[in-house]
Amino acid sequence: MSTTFDDTSVGITSTIPVEIVFASGARPVDLNNRFITHENRWMLVEKAEAAGFPLNFCAWIKGIYALAAGSGLKRIIGVSEGDCSNTHLLMEILEDEGIEVMPFSFPRDRSAKRLAASMEELAEQLGTTMDAAETVRRDMEGLRGKLERIDELTWREWKVSGFENHLWLINSSDMRGDWRKYEEEVDEFLAEAEARPAREGGYRLGFVGIPPIVDDLYEVLDGFGAQVVYNEFQRQFSMPGRHEGLVEQYLAYTYPYQTSLRIADITSETKRRGLDGLVHYVQSFCFRQLQDRMIRRAAGVPVLAVEFDRPGQVDGRSLTRVEAFVELLEGRRRPKTKGI
Repeated sequence: MSTTFDDTSVGITSTIPVEIVFASGARPVDLNNRFITHENRWMLVEKAEAAGFPLNFCAWIKGIYALAAGSGLKRIIGVSEGDCSNTHLLMEILEDEGIEVMPFSFPRDRSAKRLAASMEELAEQLGTTMDAAETVRRDMEGLRGKLERIDELTWREWKVSGFENHLWLINSSDMRGDWRKYEEEVDEFLAEAEARPAREGGYRLGFVGIPPIVDDLYEVLDGFGAQVVYNEFQRQFSMPGRHEGLVEQYLAYTYPYQTSLRIADITSETKRRGLDGLVHYVQSFCFRQLQDRMIRRAAGVPVLAVEFDRPGQVDGRSLTRVEAFVELLEGRRRPKTKGI
């Protein structure tokens, strides 16, 4: 994907109300997605380290910095509440290098009033209105419903792989900058996927935590007969369900709020989808590692935590741990032969 940006581009470092960005006529660009799909992901990390970022620092932040700095990107929306402190520091660095940073806040207490005020402020900064953003939200409801259908084809009908599910749902964070074109692409994929025969059954896994920085984790799991049928954060990016308005939609979004809200979603989906186990991805040097113990206590199924630092492939040690985890599942439950 291109790493140059035009004047309509607005970088985002986390999922934010993209309806406001679209209503302003701008094009949201999720820098996480651009980083992880970049053909030289390692080079971006090394570029940030050459610029002074320490080795023991989140590689996602390094990648986003290297992607944004010197690329012509003029504006970024930074989440000032509801994301990690590393992102806050990244915004200060990019602002110091001449990029306009617009703050956006997800209030920790999930106050509808405070969230509405944050949305109003963002709309004003972008030169649009909440009424215009609400119109975009309503227009996008059909697309979000189609993303739910992709998810359903994953866990109910076994026609969509866990990796395909990951790709389509994660890109809903910015709709690849053009939600109407993205809907056309979703339509094409759905037509093809609906016509597929059901995949052969296996152990049903949930993938929780931030999307992986390594390339082949889904392929490795699938190779051991363990298929991901629930992607936690990716599903949240797609904003499942029906909502009365923009504020309600982003209050239901679990990522930026308390861990207890995430755990409620994870346990609910674990039961609904009949999951045999969870893979909890934790990024090296990320505060979310501390959430693993809370997830394990509440999950009700075996949990495998996997940790990676930089872009690349699953290493030998992790392969062994995945194999042992699947053997554990085999001892608890025979694999299913079809979906639920």
